[in-house]
Amino acid sequence: MTSLRKLGSSDLEVFPLALGGNVFGWTADEARSFDVLDAYTAAGGNFVDTADVYSAWVDGNRGGESETILGTWLEARGNRSEVVVATKVSQHPEFRGLSAATITAAADASLRRLRTDYIDLYYTHFDQPDVPVEEIIGALDALVRAGKVRHIAASNISAERLRASLEFSDREGLARYVALQPHYNLVSRDTYEGELQDLAERAGLVAVPYYALASGFLTGKYRPGTTVESARAGGAARHLETERGRRVLAALDEIAGAHEVPVATVALAWLAAQPTVAAPIASARTVEQLPALVGVGELILSEAELARLTEASA
Repeated sequence: MTSLRKLGSSDLEVFPLALGGNVFGWTADEARSFDVLDAYTAAGGNFVDTADVYSAWVDGNRGGESETILGTWLEARGNRSEVVVATKVSQHPEFRGLSAATITAAADASLRRLRTDYIDLYYTHFDQPDVPVEEIIGALDALVRAGKVRHIAASNISAERLRASLEFSDREGLARYVALQPHYNLVSRDTYEGELQDLAERAGLVAVPYYALASGFLTGKYRPGTTVESARAGGAARHLETERGRRVLAALDEIAGAHEVPVATVALAWLAAQPTVAAPIASARTVEQLPALVGVGELILSEAELARLTEASA
């Protein structure tokens, strides 16, 4: 049985792979989303990541479709207390930004869609630098005090703003960020490593990285001369044009072959082994895509294998 990981200073314990909910109501309809959620939890998974904006970019959608599907599933399965639900605020078409009023109203809307009275982990999705951190933290703290949110976190935030937020929380004794959601993977390391990662480590925050598989590139399905039918194929395929992308793929192939596991599992295992990382996020639009993702909980890479990947991705 895969052991759960503690989410920073919080009382939350999570499976080492967070299931991305961005596909629910986009490339996976409700029935298929239910199948994926059932298979993920059957494999021991307990950490689902969504956002109020998912998936407003789809024609005919308004935002909130992913939360609605997840909420319907939680109610149907009666397993709310067993699942760590993470969602985010700032990008929904009706609740843009991070003013105190927006945060409060958006949280209530998310709770309604999720059919629950609390959110386990509530992220600011994209920082809004023109809103003082005092206003943002104050609004989030009020949600925690009201019992609507258990813990707070930040995504897409600069080290400077994160530091200011933590200092304000500490100084005033208010709710404090416990996690970060950075863009981080084997072909995008400078988006987290350095000042932000160092600050997270010093402050006792954990990272729950998104784009953990670089829009599918790190699954190994993109190869020279291949065409992939995917909504995200263009972004993933560009890594093939870089020397680093090809080096990383070669190292992944070698290590995956040695362990007899999918390439994606190795890419996630490298990420899960990095300082501060608690659980990478990856999404599956079909049940068939899941084993390669949840396999991260079983795969332990040797120091030499981790070093090989770190070197290839430099």
